[in-house]
Amino acid sequence: MISRDSFPGASTDAANTVQAAWLSPPPFRGAVRLAEPCEISPTLPPRSGWEALFAHIRRERVGGAFWAAPPECRTARHIVSFPQSESEARQLWHRVCARVGDEPKLAIDHFGGRGDDLLREIAEVGGHYLTRKTDLRDMLLQGASVWSTATDNCAVLGLIYGAPVNVWPDGSNGPERGDPRHAHTIILDGTRYFCPFTGQATDAATAIGFLGNWRRMIDANRHVAVCVGMSWWKRARLAKFLSNEERPLFRRSAYSAVATAARRHGDIAVWSSRVPSRLRRYADRHGVGIQLVEDGFIRSVGLGSDLLPPSSIVVDAHGMYFDPSQPSDLEILLTSGNFTPEDRDRARRLIDLLVSSKISKYGAGPAPYAPHIGARPGQVTILVPGQVADDLSIRLGAKDIDGNLSLLKRVRQENHDAWIVYRPHPDVDAGHRQGAIPDDEILQYANQIGRGGTITAWIEASSEIHTITSLAGFEGLLRERRVVTYGQPFYAGWGLTVDRAPRIPRRNRSRNLEELVAATLIFYPRYLDPVTELPCGPEILVSRLNNPDLWRPSLTMRVRRLQGRVRRYVAMHFGVWQTSSRS
Repeated sequence: MISRDSFPGASTDAANTVQAAWLSPPPFRGAVRLAEPCEISPTLPPRSGWEALFAHIRRERVGGAFWAAPPECRTARHIVSFPQSESEARQLWHRVCARVGDEPKLAIDHFGGRGDDLLREIAEVGGHYLTRKTDLRDMLLQGASVWSTATDNCAVLGLIYGAPVNVWPDGSNGPERGDPRHAHTIILDGTRYFCPFTGQATDAATAIGFLGNWRRMIDANRHVAVCVGMSWWKRARLAKFLSNEERPLFRRSAYSAVATAARRHGDIAVWSSRVPSRLRRYADRHGVGIQLVEDGFIRSVGLGSDLLPPSSIVVDAHGMYFDPSQPSDLEILLTSGNFTPEDRDRARRLIDLLVSSKISKYGAGPAPYAPHIGARPGQVTILVPGQVADDLSIRLGAKDIDGNLSLLKRVRQENHDAWIVYRPHPDVDAGHRQGAIPDDEILQYANQIGRGGTITAWIEASSEIHTITSLAGFEGLLRERRVVTYGQPFYAGWGLTVDRAPRIPRRNRSRNLEELVAATLIFYPRYLDPVTELPCGPEILVSRLNNPDLWRPSLTMRVRRLQGRVRRYVAMHFGVWQTSSRS
């Protein structure tokens, strides 16, 4: 079988072969600088101690064209890596055929441009020939041997994955067994690594971590064929979040989404609050899966209601994190996931970074801002964050508390002597969403209304957070505040909060804060770097949130904000909106 096809978006010329090496990035749009070859001194001895690094690569399931489809000839027992020279490629093929006879063989050629005679010879013995990028990892793990004229990229990949590697240089009488120490030397001394987000030099382990993150996102996206219920201003960004080899298609109706997904043998991604009527019924009838999409927990600088596309989303195949009536991918991760010491250490560093940077869901706050709290010395200060009245987390997880005013009454009833600060939700205060309470009603139960600044500033100024399901409760845990929940948010039920609502029996184990953060902020969401538009980890996005130049409002956003102010002005009928307090 002869195939000259190239993987979409990737070049097949010789200059690109080094970039598409044993540790190469997926073919994202635009150049990605990750690993480049460098000279190795001929006197440098081979490195030992390769086992840990190779195990790290295998654990991340990267190396070679890990994003591509595997070759169709998966039963091939021998992989022949062609060198650039036509005569040396022909000689290597003849030698391998003489050694292994009729056993199935696959020729991998990153250079291409071979003569018809060589291709005819390969076809005559039932061999397979590929120039396109292909994922060889499964073949290597199943024991396929690698043949090459040097310790090239294919040989390095074979050594990493434990395959027999035979190096047969031109002019040699027989092959030599590949040496893992040589591959280790190439990885550590023969390659320069760069952070694709900053361009700064980095090390092999960090580069491998970047690839592992990309691999997990690509693997998850393989199931998504079509999107529906996505606002027009989000679509370009969501396409980047959900792409793999192909970009997802967008549809407007439930029927067309199901038809397209069935034709493409994939799932439908739908925004959780915009699920079209009859979508689930149509999807069940045609055997099509549904994955719900929602904003992530570290989103952007600015509000989604201002039409600012998210830099983080969550995609959930089971439910959604704010719906306690059924398990979500996040809950399953917390109930059954295993977190390594490295995961917990990374989560602790992320907590420290978020707290020191004063980051919340909607970005970093203006510095410095210290809210004035009118409490007496030693008096307990309780922050009550308002929520959007028709938000799904309220509709699904509020239980016996039916809204912001009801929550305030309950908090005052149970905390007579506390200084209570009510913080209106920013979308509600901006006039975009429901849930506003007149100030005079608020001050019947709260001592103070907290406007201005960021939610993190008010959390840090308070000793307790009392909430129905607000993300502010989770952010309070990050800042070591006592958190009392009156609904069933995703962070309740793990032994970290005081829970007034009924316990969820599925949440049957305790988690420490680092494990909750690892699941919630590292493994569950997807992040996109607003500068390079590459998938990234939360640490990169946090660093971007601290750069105000990246988040200047567009004309659409400015118009949207003006609309919100007008709507709020009309809705409140000249109500008093300045910061208010009562003693």
